Amino acid sequence: MEAIVLKEFGGPEVLRIFEVPLPECGPDDIVIRVRAAGVNRADLLERQGLYPPPPPRPEYQIPGLECAGEVVKTGSRVVRFREGDRVMALVSGGGYAQYVACPEDFAMPIPPGLSDIEAAAIPEAFLTAYDALFDKAQLAMGQSVLIHAGAGGVGSAAIQLAHVAGLHVVTTVGTEEKRQRVLALGAEVAVNYHDEVFEDVVRSWSNGQGVDAILDFVGQQYLTANMASLKTTGTIVVIGTLSGTDASIHLGQLLGRRLTVRGTALRSRPKYEKMRLIQTFQERTHAFFASGRLGAIIDRTFPLAQAAEAHRYLVTNQTIGKVILTVD
Repeated sequence: MEAIVLKEFGGPEVLRIFEVPLPECGPDDIVIRVRAAGVNRADLLERQGLYPPPPPRPEYQIPGLECAGEVVKTGSRVVRFREGDRVMALVSGGGYAQYVACPEDFAMPIPPGLSDIEAAAIPEAFLTAYDALFDKAQLAMGQSVLIHAGAGGVGSAAIQLAHVAGLHVVTTVGTEEKRQRVLALGAEVAVNYHDEVFEDVVRSWSNGQGVDAILDFVGQQYLTANMASLKTTGTIVVIGTLSGTDASIHLGQLLGRRLTVRGTALRSRPKYEKMRLIQTFQERTHAFFASGRLGAIIDRTFPLAQAAEAHRYLVTNQTIGKVILTVD
């Protein structure tokens, strides 16, 4: 089969197609004929050698954390899927390929009406957003959340999930076009961080109270302002660190206001934690996808052979929603 294999680390130019053997199908696995694969910022880090796959190290390091397609083979203990079923899957790697194997518990049926391209945009982004909102931050109807990078893949998923759950959403974006798009997704307020100071807007919008939780992709640069934007007992969920990983924290505020700072990542989690998250997510959101109340936001697609261009485009921060690779 054809796959993007990382034989060296570096810039987008290292993303080249090689011929590799078909993946083996274990007794609890399914093999998926990949039709589309999502591109994530974690893929950019892996390409640079900064986000290695979990052990055991694969013989061929193929990026790609989410994909969609149809089942072409099932293991002897598989009970949920049959050959020909359309599925979307969270994988630990291997999505940038014509075929990928994964445990059946990491796959979900594609909701009716969704294309393979739309389905490929769901697993990593929506599971990350769902986990941050409802597991890490433990938000409930009527509470409020600040979602940074609202026009990104995870951000746009988080806004939709928060909206259908009855949460009040304020978000940050970088352009007027993005502001209009996130408002249409369910955000009540969208702050253009080039023109406004988000903590001032949050303070005014919340009548000085702050928000119950913050989903942050920026890290170092936003930590102090994020803490100032929280309610007492509020929670910051760190999903990314685009501005850097080292940051100073005011322990007096942390203690006196009983704040919580939590981190989240999917790839490195034990199998049982991923299984629990995927099962819960599927049970609670499948009907929303089928009815159109939740949906994947697709910015642009690239063929697999142009994975390097897809990475270059993602770095520009022009995207609204997801970048997807299509696989012939």
